[in-house]
Amino acid sequence: MDDENDLVLERVLDAPRHLVWKAWTTPEHLKRWWAPKPYETPECEMDLRPGGAFYTKMTGPDGFEEAGTGCFLEIAYGEKLVWTSALGEGYRPNSLPDEGCGAFAFTAIVTFEDAGEGRTRYRAVAMHASREDRDTHEKMGFHEGWGTVAGQLGAVAAELED
Repeated sequence: MDDENDLVLERVLDAPRHLVWKAWTTPEHLKRWWAPKPYETPECEMDLRPGGAFYTKMTGPDGFEEAGTGCFLEIAYGEKLVWTSALGEGYRPNSLPDEGCGAFAFTAIVTFEDAGEGRTRYRAVAMHASREDRDTHEKMGFHEGWGTVAGQLGAVAAELED
């Protein structure tokens, strides 16, 4: 990890790791927590394999609409997901817009660990190419937004059945 270019979020979620994983890796469940309420995620597609596509579309009551296409780089079932916005399906480089949420590329490393008593230690690292991109992401509300959705992820996972 690079303190200069990376942002980190850590939470302990009140749901077992296998259900947090299920909530993260199943599109119908991800749609319920991916965007901070009252924003929504009406569309999600994922091909959960290295090189597989990861697509989400977020909308908001203020007219906000943002689609993001990424690529999974690494999958360690129940333990780790690595994906990037820099690449699309099959590792094809993405064309990034000039502004908005998708204007800078980043790679996310998400880990899931047992935290005891049916809880999960959730860690998300957003790696950026430069301090400028990191600062832009932070000013867009990384800690607040990713923190809010981590809580929503835990709530959705806690409602799931084995």
